[in-house]
Amino acid sequence: MCDRVSEMASPAAAHHHTSVGSTISRLIDAAGTFFSQLANLSWGSLVLGLLLFSLYLLLRSRALTSALRAAYPGEEVRQREVWGAYMVGYAINNVFPLGGGNLAQLFLTRVAVPPSSYPTVASALATGVLFDWFMGVLVMCFAFTQGVFPKPPDFSKLPAFDISFLASHMRFTLFLLTVLGTGFLVAFALLSSHVQAFWQRIRQGLTILRDRRRYRREMCSWQLASWVARFASYWALLDAFHIGGSARNALLVLGVQVVASVFPFTPGGAGVQQALLLTIFAGNPDVASFSVGQQIATAGLTCALGFAALVLIFRFRSFREVVERGREHRRAETARPDLAVPG
Repeated sequence: MCDRVSEMASPAAAHHHTSVGSTISRLIDAAGTFFSQLANLSWGSLVLGLLLFSLYLLLRSRALTSALRAAYPGEEVRQREVWGAYMVGYAINNVFPLGGGNLAQLFLTRVAVPPSSYPTVASALATGVLFDWFMGVLVMCFAFTQGVFPKPPDFSKLPAFDISFLASHMRFTLFLLTVLGTGFLVAFALLSSHVQAFWQRIRQGLTILRDRRRYRREMCSWQLASWVARFASYWALLDAFHIGGSARNALLVLGVQVVASVFPFTPGGAGVQQALLLTIFAGNPDVASFSVGQQIATAGLTCALGFAALVLIFRFRSFREVVERGREHRRAETARPDLAVPG
């Protein structure tokens, strides 16, 4: 009887101790495991995985370039600058939480296309989300059929503070979503004088969606190729860390990435990724190293590419300079009614 009570209490106890500190501690321990096992890595597979990951980022930026060219048919939209803005944003998101890199990407893309406006650029970049959602749903449907991927009701038991807290406090989560939605509606109402011009620019950014053939040819094809490259990248990284590269395992890792993208409360969703990977590949002695090691490797790669793009393409010397220039642009556009951005 005592054993039964103990078994029933253990999940609750584990959940009770899931805090920010414990999540960070587990990440640090896993990072230590990774660095202590560097000699055991398959370096050929690691390099191949990182090259394929770079290809994934390049292909995805090519799709975003198509959306921007459709929105601004008379302007020169260079692939190199769209890729550079995407890399800077991706690098920042891998270092800082809460998606701050998306704002940097928006600003740099806006700079790359001088006649553009923030609402148009933002909506054009957002067109890529549609295909990603479609692929994400397919990946998650596969993951949930494998018997190892935790179901949403079990997310509250995962040893990651952000996902376990929101999953176990549904009332608070619903309240938070309601507050955010209400805040958006209030801001929208207060800015009603700009609404018409604002929506015109939003529609301009969505131009490519109105031409289905062009959307399939110039966006979906590139995005599908990027998902294939990403899938192949994780296959190689699984081999590099001796987890075992296979179609099943690579798809499970993609499923982890889909969930982690919804909870950006740690850099790159690191806490959620580690918790899910430890659950999915439980019993594999190398999973702790892989859970953080693959993210350290890809974050190092993207930070190097992002900083190179920042300096060589946009001629900025630091991320701080990007922030300062962004504020200057904001003040300048606020002073011009034809370019004013609501909010």
